[in-house]
Amino acid sequence: MEGSDMFRVSSARISSSNIWRNSGRDIFSRSSLDEDDEEALKWAAIEKLPTNLRLERGILTEEKGHPREIDIKNLGLVEKRNLLERLVKIAEEDNEKFLLKLKNRIDRVGLQLPTIEVRFEHLNIDAEAYIGGRALPTVVNFMVNILEGSLNYLHLFPSRKIPLPILHDVSGIIKPGRMALLLGPPSSGKTTLLLALAGKLGSDLKVSGRVTYNGHGMDEFVPQRSSAYISQHDLHIGEMTVRETLAFSARCQGVGASYEMLAELSRREKEANIKPDPDLDIYMKAASLEGQEASVVTEYVIKILGLEVCADTVVGDEMFRGISGGQKKRVTTGEMMVGPARALFMDEISTGLDSSTTFQIVNSIRQSIHILQGTSVISLLQPAPETYELFDDIILLSDGQIVYQGPRENVLEFFEQMGFKCPERKGVADFLQEVTSRKDQEQYWTRRDHSYSFVTSREFAEAFQLFHVGRNLGDELSTPFDKSKSHPAALTTKKFGVSKKELLKACTSREYLLMKRNSFVYIFKMTQLIFMATITLTLFLRTEMPKNTLVDGTIFMGALFFILVMITFNGFSELALSIMKLPVFYKQRDLLFFPAWAYSIPTWVLKIPVTIVEVATWVIMTYYVIGFDSDPGRFFKQMFLLICIQQMSSALFRFMGALGRNIIVANTFGSFGLLTIFVLGGFILARDDIKGWWIWCYWFSPMMYGQNGVAVNEFLGKSWSKVLPNTTETIGVTILKSRGIFPEARWYWIAVGVSIAYVFIFNICFTLALEYLNPFGSSQTVLSEESMAARKDMKATQPIESSVRAPSSIPMSSRVGSINDTDQNKKRGMVLPFVPLSITFHDIKYAVDMPQEMKAEGVAQDRLELLKGVSGAFRPGVLTALMGD
Repeated sequence: MEGSDMFRVSSARISSSNIWRNSGRDIFSRSSLDEDDEEALKWAAIEKLPTNLRLERGILTEEKGHPREIDIKNLGLVEKRNLLERLVKIAEEDNEKFLLKLKNRIDRVGLQLPTIEVRFEHLNIDAEAYIGGRALPTVVNFMVNILEGSLNYLHLFPSRKIPLPILHDVSGIIKPGRMALLLGPPSSGKTTLLLALAGKLGSDLKVSGRVTYNGHGMDEFVPQRSSAYISQHDLHIGEMTVRETLAFSARCQGVGASYEMLAELSRREKEANIKPDPDLDIYMKAASLEGQEASVVTEYVIKILGLEVCADTVVGDEMFRGISGGQKKRVTTGEMMVGPARALFMDEISTGLDSSTTFQIVNSIRQSIHILQGTSVISLLQPAPETYELFDDIILLSDGQIVYQGPRENVLEFFEQMGFKCPERKGVADFLQEVTSRKDQEQYWTRRDHSYSFVTSREFAEAFQLFHVGRNLGDELSTPFDKSKSHPAALTTKKFGVSKKELLKACTSREYLLMKRNSFVYIFKMTQLIFMATITLTLFLRTEMPKNTLVDGTIFMGALFFILVMITFNGFSELALSIMKLPVFYKQRDLLFFPAWAYSIPTWVLKIPVTIVEVATWVIMTYYVIGFDSDPGRFFKQMFLLICIQQMSSALFRFMGALGRNIIVANTFGSFGLLTIFVLGGFILARDDIKGWWIWCYWFSPMMYGQNGVAVNEFLGKSWSKVLPNTTETIGVTILKSRGIFPEARWYWIAVGVSIAYVFIFNICFTLALEYLNPFGSSQTVLSEESMAARKDMKATQPIESSVRAPSSIPMSSRVGSINDTDQNKKRGMVLPFVPLSITFHDIKYAVDMPQEMKAEGVAQDRLELLKGVSGAFRPGVLTALMGD
């Protein structure tokens, strides 16, 4: 806090104290029974402060303690946990009461919460893909696809990709304050619809139609900041704990319009002389302050998602064990819930969770959506009946078309009018998943007086338009949203949640944390460097290294080249470290957590001290033992140049990682590039021996400048000043000329300047690659030519008339697409021999080392027993389900 602010605070407190003293009351002579008066006095002092300072002060009353005024910015982690413990002691029971308190405080002064209504109208999304053999990930296909794509971009060659429809003319409304459940069989387009609503569709898709938020098009605001898309893929940095992961997410996303809303709330409460609940006031103020490394919202989300037991456990990855898959799924959900987005689009958030945990999480989201008027669409795969009942609206998607969208209470009525009924003991969600399936639909047919024929998704979608829910939806879509009713704070126009300075600080602190967690890598590198330095100094031992002839100089030149190679390859670990973090970076970049430069600058700058220590260790161990020129100035000049070269190599390998985006691709193409740099660097092939058509590569090689710099620094020293017989040149100059190296002292500083320039060039290229390149597409199922032809045949047999029949009067015998297709008689494939086997297991015990977190909680055992004498058998022909927590 600035000095002037401190002065205003103290002066305001003094004036408020004088007011109370003049009233004849001594505030310091009261008993403990007057704590309410003391709290009122402190609150009156806070009310006298300016608005910006008032929002940073609160009254904290802990158990068996006196109320005390605190600075919200300095609220500790223990104090935050105690605060939440008082507000939300048991998440399942107290979360709704807590949210109602928040809502009542806002309603009491007449404030309106911002809401978002999402509309999508006539949305069509198509993908283009190769089919058959062209879709296989072979080297030939990869090169041909690049060439064909370039020619197609220049309109010189037609694309051979086949259009594949994903969504076909879908329309609907997502209303605030209502929970929408998105259901549909696999490959029905659920993920694509959620991505379209969140504004995160890939540029390789063909999109028509429009998606609007409160009547505003996607180009009028920043959809990635106004909404939050929660992926079904769990991508996290394994070295960070759950709390650190969520805290970093909250720090980057900021608080949105919470601060402005709280300022207006405080102003109105002051005018109305309303004193809020102290704990609730502290929570709201702490949740509205930016720049906190650990927000109180993080602790709240950890609590309601049931992550308290693993909050300080690392997330883990393929290399080391961390939290479980279900806990990781909850971290993925919490990563976006800690942000200020008011529209949530969640894709398969229940994968890996048991039904009880799924119910708890969805119930917490439901309470927030209903009370705080949020907007949400949640995609679940076969939710339990209890979870299904939590939703208000159902969106049923099949074959890229919306079969039903509307209130949950009317969905069974629609299908009953179509002739399909859900059995008594059948889960409604399971019924909805199966009723559009060609394989499962017939079992739900109830009109026995009509013969059954398969009802396509298109027929369901057309019939829904005449259903009363569909008609109401069409009427609402025909009436444009009144933009004047949109809250000014509902949509975000800023690209990032906090200032650039805060983003840089957040990324810097995370990179420093990761360096500490990966300290083994740097310790191993240092150990490896010391080991190689020991080998080098014994190989090029000074006593065996005379300086009398050209041959002696060539040996010293080899020693310098070997040192150059070792220092260059010491930065090779940056390639693997960069690629390991890229999936998480791409996710957070696309969610607009931070710009690429805020990520790349700490990665570069924080490694400089490590480079200095490593190079200094190498030079100190090898320089004088090998017998390089004894001038101290040349010692430090070699060290400085090698530092620049290692920084250059680290930046080069980081750039290769960002350019390759895959460890195999980066190693393949990176190795070829490095081989070229080394071969044409001036030592393996002297400058005079390089052919004219390759000389340009010599001048572009960073290794050439490093080789010239260290050679000039050494061979122009006093120990190489001996003049050879019958010449006027020193032995050092002669050695330099024999290798095609320029014998001028200025080439040392040219090498330093070019190395530093390459450091900046490669780091800038690294940043640009992060900014503009996208990850390679994930592996997909190859679509055969036969399957594509079958799709076309099925579409060709569907009716194309525009008349739509009422659902109650559709004779089932007139529907097309008979289930008894002639193709079903075709048999494909072959019969493989199969030998049935039985598996038995008896008294299996399995134990692991007791986690440190459990030991910290007081567990005395050294081993945690996971399996305790398990026995059983699996028989052939019997399908066994493995169940448990």
